[in-house]
Amino acid sequence: MELSLTTRTLGEHTVLEVGGEVDVYTAPRLRERLIELVDGGARKVVVDLGRVDFLDSTGLGVLVGALKRLRAAGGTFGLVCDKEPLLKIFRITALDQVFPLYPTVEAAAGADPASSPA
Repeated sequence: MELSLTTRTLGEHTVLEVGGEVDVYTAPRLRERLIELVDGGARKVVVDLGRVDFLDSTGLGVLVGALKRLRAAGGTFGLVCDKEPLLKIFRITALDQVFPLYPTVEAAAGADPASSPA
């Protein structure tokens, strides 16, 4: 399956909607897009995984890299994920303790950074 990447703005947040499969073949495109956003000045980034069907360790690595890049730039990073198979991956890897995970884009955009786990 192909990877789709769509960017939109919600208030002060840049929302990157990801669809399809994030794996060793498509993760470089996701990495490039996230770097473009941060280098372009985005400081409040929300990645919406609502249309992602598959996520492997390469994709997780890309998300961790984006989190580090945004933190270094003084920004915030949130993930929207409500699919149990993906949530299970975050729990098994303990990345649910690293990433702020939200059920909706609106919840992520309206979240108080002081109350998020990251």
